[in-house]
Order: sequence, then C-alpha cells, then structure tokens
Amino acid sequence: MQTPQPLPARLYPPRLIDAALALHDNRLHDAEPLLKAHLKADPFDVTAIRMLAELAGRIGRYKDAEALLRRAIELSPAFTAARANLALVLYRMNRADEAIAELDRVLEEDPDNIGHANLKAAALGRLGGFDGAIALYRDVLDAAPNQPRVWMSYGHMLKTVGRQAEGIAAYRAALEFAPDLGEIWWSLANLKTVTFDDADIAAMQAALAGGDLSDEDRFHLDFALGKAFEDRRDPARAFAHYEAGNRLRKTKIVYDADETAAFVDASIALYTRDFMDARAGQGCAAPDPIFILGMPRAGSTLIEQILSSHSLVEGTTELPDLPTIARRIDGYPAGVAALSPDRLKEMGEAYLRRAAIQRQTDRPFFIDKLPNNWAHLPLLHLILPNAKVIDARRHPLGCCFSNFKQHFARGQAFSYALDDMGRYYRDYVRLMAHVDAVRPGLVHRVFYEAMVEDTEAQVRALLAALGLDFEPACLEFHRTERAVRTASSEQVRQPIFRDGTGAWQAFDPWLDPLKTALGDVLTVYPAVPDFRP
Repeated sequence: MQTPQPLPARLYPPRLIDAALALHDNRLHDAEPLLKAHLKADPFDVTAIRMLAELAGRIGRYKDAEALLRRAIELSPAFTAARANLALVLYRMNRADEAIAELDRVLEEDPDNIGHANLKAAALGRLGGFDGAIALYRDVLDAAPNQPRVWMSYGHMLKTVGRQAEGIAAYRAALEFAPDLGEIWWSLANLKTVTFDDADIAAMQAALAGGDLSDEDRFHLDFALGKAFEDRRDPARAFAHYEAGNRLRKTKIVYDADETAAFVDASIALYTRDFMDARAGQGCAAPDPIFILGMPRAGSTLIEQILSSHSLVEGTTELPDLPTIARRIDGYPAGVAALSPDRLKEMGEAYLRRAAIQRQTDRPFFIDKLPNNWAHLPLLHLILPNAKVIDARRHPLGCCFSNFKQHFARGQAFSYALDDMGRYYRDYVRLMAHVDAVRPGLVHRVFYEAMVEDTEAQVRALLAALGLDFEPACLEFHRTERAVRTASSEQVRQPIFRDGTGAWQAFDPWLDPLKTALGDVLTVYPAVPDFRP
C-alpha cells in the first residue's frame, strides 16, 4: 500500500497527524498506539482506519488489514483509495480473482491511475490471464514509458508466455532508465539463455561499487555476476559472487533448519502405517490432481512440460493452496489426528475449488508443481487419496548447488546457505522414505539424470505410472506452447541437454559444508540411507 503522507494540520487533529508522520518515517511502534487511541475516540474515521490497515499490511498481518479496509469501505463506499489498498492486500494473500474484482471498480472511479492498471496486470498474470496482462502493461508503458519496474514486470510476462526476445528487449529498456536496479540484471540472468558481454559485466560491477546501492539491488547484482562468470568458466569469481549474494539475502529472511527437522520428526511419528490405514478411503475421491514435488531445481518444470504436452493433462503452476490448507490446522501436523472423515473430505474439496481458479482448459487432469508440497505429502494423501504423486529427484550436489545460485522471488528460505540446503535435502529424503514405507507405490520417482540419459524410457514409465497412454507429443515437449512461470521457463522450451547434470563439479572445492550436511544421503545416492534410529 502507498505510504500515507503527512496530513494538513487544518484538517486533522494533532494525534492523527503524528500517526501519519510516524508511518511516513516507518516508525510503526509509534504509529499504532496513536491510531488506536484516535479510533477509540472516533471509531468512524475512515482515514485513520485506512492508516491502521496500512500498518497491519506492512508487518504482514494481511487478514487484519483486509478487515480494516472492508470496514472503511463499508463506512465510505466511495473511498477509492481504501478499495485500491484492499485490492493490493488481496493480491498479496494470493486471492487474485478477488483483487481483480476490486480493481475493476477502482479503475472505473480512477481510470487514469496507472498504478491500478499495473496491479491488475500482475493479478491477471497470477491467474493465467497473460494476454490481458500483457495488453495492460503495454497500455501503462504507452502512457508513461519511463518506469523501469513496469518494463521489468512486462518482461516477466513476455518471458512467461515464451516471447523471449521481446522479454529481453523489455528488460533492456528497463535498464535504460535504471542501470543500477539489480533485479533487472538478475531477470536477464535468470533466463539462463542470456550471456552477458564485457559491457554488461562492467555495468554491473560499476553498479555494485556504488555507495548508495540498496541491499536488494546488491544481492541481485551478485547473483547475476555469478551467472556471468560461471558462463565464462571462472568458478572462483562466480562462487565469490554467489556466496556474497546468498550471505546478504540470508540476512533478510528467517529460517531455522532445526524447525524443519523437528517438523519431519513429528510427521514421521504421526503418520504411521496404522494411522494411514485407519483413514484409508476418507477424503475427497477426485482423481484430478497430479502433484510434482521434491526439491526446487530438480527437474519438476521439465516433468510438468512433458505431462502438459499430453492431451489429457493441464499444466498450471506452483499452487500455494496445499500449504495454505495445512497452516489452518491447529497444531499441525499433530492436529491432523483430530480431523474427522468429513473434515478431510471438505479439505480435499476446498483444495480443488482453490486450484480451479488456475484452470484454463477442460482436460481431466491438472498439475500442481509446488516443490515444497513434499512436506505435506501425508496430508495430501489423506484429503485427496486418488491424487497422483511424482517425486522429482536430482543428484544432491547438482540440485543443491543449483538452488544456491538461484535467487527465488519468494519462498525457499533454506536455499541461502550450503549447510541449511544440505539439511533441507536430507529432511526431504527422510520424509519421502517414510512415505514409501507406510504407503508403498504411492509415489512415482523420476531421477533427473535418468530422464536426461534415456528420455523416452523415462517418459513412457512416467505416463504408465499415471495411467496415461503414451503420446509422441510428450517427447516433443519443447514444442508445446504454454505459459511457464518458474526459473526453468526457457530451458524447457529447448530439447533436453546434458550439460546441466555436472555443472556443480567446477565448484566442488567450495562445497564441503553442503557435503557434510548431506552425509550419507550423498554417498549412497540414488539409493536412500536407513534412517531408522
């Protein structure tokens, strides 16, 4: 939401002016008591309600922000600024369809505000409405071309639909207005197909040397320069930049590897064979979803592209719905034990309703490829017992180092330290091994290296595991035209190449913390250690 500006003294009481100044200066602890005191005295002041919603949104209390903004709109239906703020909150809560409904009304009341059109384009893109999003971005840029972040968002959308050359041109246009904006350089690097020339590297190094560079620009530039030097076969300089980018990025997030390990321990203790047997046949019986899960950068986008080339399967994206459902269970995962058969069925049906927003075709099966769903696999099976599950697995060093050099727009907080990464991979393998033991045959595992070496055999086995007939189009997956919203978007539009499987080897001298954390998960790969105590 836009930061409230200080209010004119002649219109507002001093307490509200002080609150606006505190918000403007990001002194949230000062602003909150002032706003609450003011609203206690005047509970119908919609300006103060909107400001309190702004505060809630800044600290991530989006449900509180939504409730406050809806109250402001109820009191003042013509309060367009509050409605625009509500649209942004809904977008951030992954409720893009509701955000668009609010934005349509906002744009009727404030048609010349390009910020509203920009947000609507982003929301359309999240729902798969890429053509509409691209048209809106184009309208915004025609009206105000000197906006580097809009050019960048436009480039993202063009990349997603496979218009790579136009996407690169959009990123380059953004750099003309903001050569120090690190995220643009990383966006070019993240295409995986762009090779930076000497002038590009010099520009990034000059930006990185700038004294007033933000931390966000700095770590984006480090990730991009890491890619630039890796392409030039200079692993020492590449690793130095990857390490610097990861170290700085880690200061901006909270991740505790012990918490992940404890969660997996609790899941293994809860989801015994007897526990799962007692609930067999419960949940929602729909067979529609195909879940591709595992580690990021393990080949899940490749598998999705292969399956989406089949006439009966629709590719969607990394859906946030299963983790959202899991978070609503009190005391999760232990709280799953208290769920009734009716509740398990309701949760499965709720997942399908939420996922339906992303559906664009009437194909009978659809893919959810959020990698992190591995952590919720037992719950997934309880609420959707007929869903198919594919585990995309890749060599631990190749997979983990590929994550280390990847800056993710959101999530994947484990990926910014080599030891955290190794522990996370190990915990993933531990839980998957447990699921294999209590529900044999539930998971079909695809090893990335095997897919690269003998694609046809692996594709045939994959389709057979899903009960699908073989279709030649699945071997011509790179010709399938569809939107791809992950870091591998350009790679899966090319035939399979083998170079990626050994890319980590040049960086082997720096990977000891990763190897130590992986332990025997590394030494026995592709087999799995005996994790029993």
